[in-house]
Amino acid sequence: MQTIMTYKGYEAAVEYDKDAETFHGEVANVRDVITFQARSVSELNEAFAESVEDYLAFCKERGEAAHSADRGT
Repeated sequence: MQTIMTYKGYEAAVEYDKDAETFHGEVANVRDVITFQARSVSELNEAFAESVEDYLAFCKERGEAAHSADRGT
């Protein structure tokens, strides 16, 4: 079962791996690969936010526009 999370307009698909007891998520509709994982729901929310913030900081550092979550460009 997949769940969708949203942060600052970015969406991520999240799945739970029962065997590993870990949540895995990947941000959708961006040109870069942004993934995150956690063992609890609270950690999952934090990991997702941190991943998006890291992506935005990385783009800024490189002088590139972040891929818009809203426009898909």
